[in-house]
Amino acid sequence: MTIFSIGDLHLSSGEKPMHVFGDHWFHHFEKIARDWSGKVTPQDVVLLPGDLSWAMHLPEALEHLKGVAALPGRKILLRGNHDYWWNSVTRLREALPPDMFAIQNDALMLDGVLFAGSRGWLLPGEDTKQEDLRIYERERVRLEMSLQCARRISDTARLVCLMHFPPLTPAVPESGFTEIIEKYRADDVVYGHLHGPALRGAFSGTMRGVRYHQVSADGLDFRLYRLPECPEDPAEDVR
Repeated sequence: MTIFSIGDLHLSSGEKPMHVFGDHWFHHFEKIARDWSGKVTPQDVVLLPGDLSWAMHLPEALEHLKGVAALPGRKILLRGNHDYWWNSVTRLREALPPDMFAIQNDALMLDGVLFAGSRGWLLPGEDTKQEDLRIYERERVRLEMSLQCARRISDTARLVCLMHFPPLTPAVPESGFTEIIEKYRADDVVYGHLHGPALRGAFSGTMRGVRYHQVSADGLDFRLYRLPECPEDPAEDVR
């Protein structure tokens, strides 16, 4: 099993055309699908850490999910801040096509690898609003619930954590999220959310033994990112 990831597909039926953010977004899902089909086999896993569809309701989003489901491999979904269609995880799981899984406050194991995570939120700073702090603390609780669930399944298996928001930046290398990630000994973290110029401030590399991978679709030029094997192919540690 090889693990791939790509975030922020922002699939649309025309109500939110992504090419308004640049010509590189023209026919972006076709680019992703071409690359995906050439890389992924049925036994592989593709992680999709949020902002999958601009749909407002689940039936509309399912039309987008069908296009993703038709591609090879097993898919693991996480909710992003624009996934307004994701309300009830129970209803979503009942409606998902085969080989498509959703994570929310829990975890799953595929072929001996654990997958868990939470959406995350903006990292607090001097000017952070109280509402953002409230959401940040709530997301910390949800992240801990998910990683705790993973470690109840196995205390020793490789653990890959999905987040939508970055849990750290070069300017903020430690946060309440990284504290929990390290506590439960995650091996890898994939995250998205960042686009355009914001990608220049993204962190990808190893921090205190955890490998972080920024996987927004436009930052990857609409090609899937292949996670390195663990622990045979470690990235350079940054402290």
